[in-house]
Amino acid sequence: MKSVNEQRSGLLYGIGAYGMWGLVPLFWPLLKPAGAMEILAHRMVWSLAVVGVVLVLVRRWAWVGELVRQPRKLGLIAVAATVITVNWGLYIWAVNNGQVVEASLGYFINPLVTIAMGVLLLKERLRPAQWAAVTVGFAAVLVLAVGYGRPPWISLVLAFSFATYGLVKKKVNLGGVESLAAETAVQFLPALGYLLWIGSQGNATFGAQGPGHAALLAVTGIVTAVPLMCFGAAAIRVPLSTLGLLQYLAPVFQFGLGVVYFHEAMPPERWAGFSLVWAALAMLTWDALRSARRGRAQALRLAAVAAAGAAGGSSGPVPAEPAPTPASKSA
Repeated sequence: MKSVNEQRSGLLYGIGAYGMWGLVPLFWPLLKPAGAMEILAHRMVWSLAVVGVVLVLVRRWAWVGELVRQPRKLGLIAVAATVITVNWGLYIWAVNNGQVVEASLGYFINPLVTIAMGVLLLKERLRPAQWAAVTVGFAAVLVLAVGYGRPPWISLVLAFSFATYGLVKKKVNLGGVESLAAETAVQFLPALGYLLWIGSQGNATFGAQGPGHAALLAVTGIVTAVPLMCFGAAAIRVPLSTLGLLQYLAPVFQFGLGVVYFHEAMPPERWAGFSLVWAALAMLTWDALRSARRGRAQALRLAAVAAAGAAGGSSGPVPAEPAPTPASKSA
């Protein structure tokens, strides 16, 4: 069992990671007049630099040789790098073009898309509450499409790209820092080539807008790497169910910023669509908590039976288990 202090620190790491991801819409507008593509390229280049420094400090290089000897994993890393490039680029563009609320919707519906992909691609079986949540989420997308006059394509691309990224990362099975290093290594040369090209065309803002602007573009590497490292620290300290609840912090913060800080419009049909999404997430959360509670109760029962069996083997027969009461059946 993890100590109370370890779980507390893990919770703080998780809040820090999702809190930073939730507040990042405040950062991207500071990089104007750089466009989304230039910001994205700098993010890739400087992220590799930051992660490289971290790996040097912790002296963690053994995974590189193992990865190079596995072409299938290298291919999956390339797919992950491509998908997250789409996700990052679209998110930056959305924030800098007044679409923070629609971008936040993408991360609200991401758990629903992940579940749907599990059914379609991995042939997973859903519990009734999960089916209900996915159905309500689909209805929310329809309501929002009617309200927008078009499908909420920014939200859908963000949700599907991040869900695909998560699926690929699960198959790759690398640590957070190592995975980011491998992905940004794939992204590095195309990103650097793009920056050199726009620089030769006189269209680069790096260096042309003063040292402050250049420093902000370099900070994109820290903005990318630090939350991910906090997430990695949280993931090994707190239960998965806790991380599942914390993940809603980021879109909640993003939605709040979109409405309160950026003053984006929220007509009734958009409120209706978001309300349906939140209802679907409430169903998922309730189902996940109930499933986790049942799993813990079953583990405790098995441990008690095993302990009783061990005691009985040394000191006599094991007493019969009492019949469950109606209260224990309902739990």
